[in-house]
Amino acid sequence: MKDIIIPENFSVEEASEYRKKLNDLIENGEKNLTLDFSKCTFIDSTGLGVLVSVYKRCNELNGTFVLHSITNPQVLKIFKLTRLDKVFKII
Repeated sequence: MKDIIIPENFSVEEASEYRKKLNDLIENGEKNLTLDFSKCTFIDSTGLGVLVSVYKRCNELNGTFVLHSITNPQVLKIFKLTRLDKVFKII
């Protein structure tokens, strides 16, 4: 299982870089991803879009996609408002 640290600002600038990084991991056979949100204080719709697309790919490969250490209340609120807290496994 690969643990990936999400940046402080997971927005447009970082999102495309992370999309490529995560997709490269999947292409190389990694289908079990764990995303560490302990440093993340902001996520926008682009960041959410990356998570959704990577989640779908992991799901298609019968892999796992887990978010953990969402310590920032604003970030957690975004997941709840978009109801993605019901989609993703958050620990």
